[in-house]
Amino acid sequence: MSDYKKILLAVDLSDDSEVVGKRAVDVANRYQAKICLVHVVEYVPVEPMGEALLPAVQIEDELVNSAKTRFEALATSLGLSDEPRFVEVGNIKAEVIRIARDQECDLIVLGCRERHGLAIMVNFTEDTVLHAASCDVLAVRLDKKD
Repeated sequence: MSDYKKILLAVDLSDDSEVVGKRAVDVANRYQAKICLVHVVEYVPVEPMGEALLPAVQIEDELVNSAKTRFEALATSLGLSDEPRFVEVGNIKAEVIRIARDQECDLIVLGCRERHGLAIMVNFTEDTVLHAASCDVLAVRLDKKD
């Protein structure tokens, strides 16, 4: 196994993003790897066409701007303020895979939660990324939410 050279940290900007980010920083320090960060805003308007289009565009812009502000704060708290960062709009799974490929990352770090019952049958982001990525994936186990 070769050392990791470039790590993609994929975060959802939840409270757990710092935990996932610290794990990525630890791995990067161990391998002297570079880190780039990605957050994807996945906004699907309820009424994609018609009169609601303008407010949907405004809502999407507000979501992106809010995400950028929170993303900058997270990067700073992790000591990654000088690293490349991407706030994308689209399908989370597809965008994480695309950014990892475009940035030539050899490891993706993201969070995951334990699932039970019917939740196991739902295709979650970490499952899709694990099977679609052309590089290694580190899924950081997060505490269950009550």
